[in-house]
Amino acid sequence: MSIKSNILLRVRIAFLVCVLSGFAVIAKIVYIQTVQGEKWRKKAEKLSLRYKKLPATRGNIYANDGSLLATSLPFYKLAMDPKTPHDTTFNKGIDSLSLKLSRFFGDLSPQEYKRKIKNARLEKDEKYIVLNARILNFQEKKMIQKWPIFRAGRYKGGAIFEKQERRYHPYGNLLAYRTIGFINENNAGAGLEVSFNDILGGRDGEALFRKLAGGAWKPIHGENEILAEHGLDIKTTIDINLQDVAESSLLHHLTKNDAEYGCVMLMEVATGEIKAIANLGKSSKGGYFEAYNYAVGGQGLTDPGSTFKLATLMAIFEGSGLELDDSVECEHGSYRIYDRVLKDAKPEGYGTLSVKDIFAKSSNIGVAKLVQKYFGDNPQAYLKYIRSFGFDKPIGFQMSGEAMPYIKNPSEKSWSGITLPWMSIGYELKLSPIHTLTFYNAVANGGKMIKPIIVKEVYRSDKLIKSYETEVLNPKICSESTLEKVVQMMEEVVESGTAKNIKNDNYRIAGKTGTAQIIKKGLYTKNYYTSFCGFFPADKPKYSCIVVISEPKGFNQMGADVSAPVFKEMADKIYALDPEMHKQLEKPEKNIMFNFPVLRSGNAQDLKYLCNEFGISNYGGDDEWVMADISNNAITWRNRKMIQNLVPDVSGMMLKDALYILENKGLKVTFNGTGRVQSQSIGPGNKVYKGNTIFLKLG
Repeated sequence: MSIKSNILLRVRIAFLVCVLSGFAVIAKIVYIQTVQGEKWRKKAEKLSLRYKKLPATRGNIYANDGSLLATSLPFYKLAMDPKTPHDTTFNKGIDSLSLKLSRFFGDLSPQEYKRKIKNARLEKDEKYIVLNARILNFQEKKMIQKWPIFRAGRYKGGAIFEKQERRYHPYGNLLAYRTIGFINENNAGAGLEVSFNDILGGRDGEALFRKLAGGAWKPIHGENEILAEHGLDIKTTIDINLQDVAESSLLHHLTKNDAEYGCVMLMEVATGEIKAIANLGKSSKGGYFEAYNYAVGGQGLTDPGSTFKLATLMAIFEGSGLELDDSVECEHGSYRIYDRVLKDAKPEGYGTLSVKDIFAKSSNIGVAKLVQKYFGDNPQAYLKYIRSFGFDKPIGFQMSGEAMPYIKNPSEKSWSGITLPWMSIGYELKLSPIHTLTFYNAVANGGKMIKPIIVKEVYRSDKLIKSYETEVLNPKICSESTLEKVVQMMEEVVESGTAKNIKNDNYRIAGKTGTAQIIKKGLYTKNYYTSFCGFFPADKPKYSCIVVISEPKGFNQMGADVSAPVFKEMADKIYALDPEMHKQLEKPEKNIMFNFPVLRSGNAQDLKYLCNEFGISNYGGDDEWVMADISNNAITWRNRKMIQNLVPDVSGMMLKDALYILENKGLKVTFNGTGRVQSQSIGPGNKVYKGNTIFLKLG
């Protein structure tokens, strides 16, 4: 065979193979489309269609007066269906739209946006594109809806705003942030958001989505769609004014004493409603923030110290005929019990004291001697009383994470001869602040122990769905005679005892200081857990409160010096706001001139309310912020204008109002002193540069 014939043969064979391969491919395509077509169509549909969750809108959280503490606000991601606009609309507006997108987002040039949209429009498959991943707020969404092409509407302009709700706190980190809490996509978190997630979270819906080219999912609205059931709203017992005082005062004294953490919990005696709860811990950078609920949770579980002496003496009164004027030899500052030496705060000792003074001066030796005398041979009898006071089990507080109290039992290996006397003064047991407060509140409430509550109502819009009633844990924790004795002792603590520094002439306080050494790695340290717990007014108790500050530094490390002043500041604020606590003034003689209260500048609504309560004539002032002109026994309000992008004049205002105004302008505020604003480092009328720091001098 010649070379030419050989080449022709090979070409013909190769051609034949190609033809046969082509026929095989065509045959396979026909087979797949006809025989297996239904199978693959179902598989493709399964991959491109999927039921996806329609998230429910979370309910709102409100303060006691209806002020909003947490809500869900809509945010959006901008996407587009580029095939939707008509050719005329698209061609006329694409250049202007691309320019606006480029200027607004700043990530692509106008030409790149135009090319991105036009390429998607030319795709044969339906193309749904996300124009930018940035999250838009509602005002930005409204603005973008007016842009070229998009202004034609959703079904003619192609703009798609993917809704993404986010939790918003109107007060930011300034008010009850940790109490309100948070929740993540795994339903984990803290605070009320987690504790009431079943109520706030609602029920998610479900809809069928189709996967488009590019990976995006588009909802297919139909009869099988299950609409989301939005969450309910909860109304808390929190008083925002008292919460503000609690946080401000706690922060001030934590900073002053360079302490590790602290908490404040204020409760209404008759109802058990928590009016304020503040928790602050030191960060690694030295500042303080709300990271943990020390008032309720396990990290706040510790030896309570001398505040527990109230329970010990109550048990002794119940189990004996002990009287307040009975005397006890309190030695000369130290007292040996087996191999341990118990000491009093006064190094030289107190000598002989009455039972009332033992409590008022917080003598460890006096209390230990009494508990040994009456319960030394029968510690179980003492523990029976302690359990009857509710210290052996959780309260069942509405917020999750409540710590389990620990009361040692004689059957435990760690029980020894010194356990009973040390337990009597607040050691070798573990309590969290909420347990101590609940007990003290029972004393204030005539012996009736009630469960604290922080959420009192559940609403759907304005319709009341559920109310949480006060629950009685123990109708009577002790006898009337014992109750009279312990209240007298608690008043004496403030009158002449360890907390006499918070005594005042306007109202009486009953309470007890506490200072306990902190145990680390099994050893007592020179670090202290300080506290003050009590109620006021002592004659007609309306509020109970506990303050805890742990590991203060410096010279003052006692509960009276560190924690009691926070209690006093809380009580003073409440006294000022509650006219029912004020003593009835005698009717003044005629023609006697009275000084007006100090009213200089602030929120118009608050100042007018104050004047009306005092019966002071006042006129004018239709803006939100005003200044006072006093003349002819009346006040005329002058409007204090707040001009956008200019630093306002906050002179004469209280710190709370000044902070609200300046921080809403985007300024960072630092201050020194107390009282009203005397001067500001950036003068009124200067341009506001967000993030700048302004210093306020108070006086």
